[in-house]
Amino acid sequence: MSYSDLQQQPIAMFDMDGTLLDLAFDDFIWNHCLPERHAQVHQCSLEQSQQTLFQFYQQHKHTLSWYSSAHWTAKVGVDVLQLQYEHRDKIGPRAGCHQLLEQLKAKGYRCWLLTNADRAGLQLKLENVELSPYFELMISSEELGHAKEETAFWQKLQQLHPFDPAQAVFIDDTVAVLKSAEDFGITQLFSILQPSSSKAARAATELPYPALDHLTELFDYLETNLQVTDAKTA
Repeated sequence: MSYSDLQQQPIAMFDMDGTLLDLAFDDFIWNHCLPERHAQVHQCSLEQSQQTLFQFYQQHKHTLSWYSSAHWTAKVGVDVLQLQYEHRDKIGPRAGCHQLLEQLKAKGYRCWLLTNADRAGLQLKLENVELSPYFELMISSEELGHAKEETAFWQKLQQLHPFDPAQAVFIDDTVAVLKSAEDFGITQLFSILQPSSSKAARAATELPYPALDHLTELFDYLETNLQVTDAKTA
């Protein structure tokens, strides 16, 4: 296949945690395990730990530091990556994850994994859920030096791996990330109703983008869109 043919193939871009994988694991680590371990290490009450960590979380949300296990290890004095490895049996895919990826591959989509997880976190997830075979590209925002919430992430991605935003579909559970992708020029954007099985599903009306529950619902949207496109060009 020539480079120009490759450029014409549609690209399905996926977030990882909360989109392909159940965010319940991350919720468990950050909201349960880390406060407990932090309280043990610093010999303070669980409530004090929760307050301290919550303040840190608020300060760093949507920044590259937020997603860095090395940053958090230095900041809170707990080996956050080790903590995740201790509970890695809780890492799991969301409903329809592998089914959707199989179908996309069969239909000729190029699949890209774009995660804010740092490289160490990405490696941990890939060791526990088989995702690698489906993706031609797997990018950690740590590699690009910008979180996905920044337009600079998309600019850098396009410089390194040229793609046509009009040919791309992007699925992410975080509205701020989808907004950044929209600002860059990607128009086929989808969110997730229930990123974490440990929390209630969000209402579709609260989300500014079409939201998927079972991931294979994406095909209903894509096929409708293809029919509309065919009608326009007919």
